[in-house]
Amino acid sequence: MLDNTKIYFENLNAIRFIAALLVIVHHIENQKFIFNITPNLWFGCDTIRLIGSLGVVLFFVLSGFLITYLLFVEKKMTDTIDVKKFYIRRVLRIWPLYFFLIIISAFVLPEIDFFTIPGAGKEIVSRNFIFKIVLYVVFLPNLALTLLGGIPYATQAWSVGAEEQFYLIWPLLNKYIKNKWLLMFGIIVGYLIVKFAIKLNRINPLMNEIDQFWESISIDCMAIGGVFALILFENNKITYYLRELLFAKTIQYFSLFCILFFITIGLFVPFFQKEFYSVFFGIIIINFAANKHRIFSMENALTNFLGRISYGLYMYHLIAITIAIKISKNFNYSNYIIYPVTILFTIVFATISYYFFEVKFINKKKKYSPVLSGDNAK
Repeated sequence: MLDNTKIYFENLNAIRFIAALLVIVHHIENQKFIFNITPNLWFGCDTIRLIGSLGVVLFFVLSGFLITYLLFVEKKMTDTIDVKKFYIRRVLRIWPLYFFLIIISAFVLPEIDFFTIPGAGKEIVSRNFIFKIVLYVVFLPNLALTLLGGIPYATQAWSVGAEEQFYLIWPLLNKYIKNKWLLMFGIIVGYLIVKFAIKLNRINPLMNEIDQFWESISIDCMAIGGVFALILFENNKITYYLRELLFAKTIQYFSLFCILFFITIGLFVPFFQKEFYSVFFGIIIINFAANKHRIFSMENALTNFLGRISYGLYMYHLIAITIAIKISKNFNYSNYIIYPVTILFTIVFATISYYFFEVKFINKKKKYSPVLSGDNAK
């Protein structure tokens, strides 16, 4: 796992793909509803309504786990955290595809009738256009979505904005706050206190929008991922016993069963929904990433490939869904067309984007990486 300046966690690519797939399935059924295609599972199936948000929560926990662990290693190796290099690495990985999608969603797709979504035509894009663009440019797409409804085909970028907001403060907090347990739980508890205070005051109509925006920030989910990184990284009696507990096969089976069961029945947890599932996701992530005695492995060439392009899968899939729905019109809007065509086009778009666009920027990250991770560490 740790070899000088190289860190590679197995199975994380597979988990990234699963997270993206959950969001894709959720949005397929949502778009079928928007296009008035019946039958659809948008209403009457709690599982479909649930998996979209859980896919994003899984991304958040995974991001919190990996980024936090890498920061811990960098601090241990160099006795500091180079915040500037951290920001440069995030810019190189996130910004190119993010801004490319914003450009085509705001300026290109609205001009093509084929990509018009019912109830979301050019008039929706042009409404408060400058304000929307400014919010997207400064990485507040979650605020744009809350206040203005976002931009069709770029609404999913709200979570990228939440990640960027997390990346902005996380290296600074980890660099200057020595007590990491206090940091992680302080963030979680502080976030929940504000969340509770907002919900108590939802009588005010403005508080509904504040509540939606605060929910989108989700830094507590990322901090929960950070807690599991801390459990894995620190070597003391407490973390040793915590690892022994979490790595036990009974805990692995129990956690996996709970996640699958809760998703199957569409379990919604009042107030603590994201946090509840984040803990189970954290248990699964730490086991698949670092437990030599994990109950099974998803590490293989296919899942590594799909996980590698998962950012593109997430960003392009709404475009692919519209293409699939338009094609399926000649086949009575059959799911046997919509689902395979969506997956196919999403993978094709993401693959082309990764190897002909994103990788040029990704390769530049090595220059700014005190610790090599992921595919660069193989």
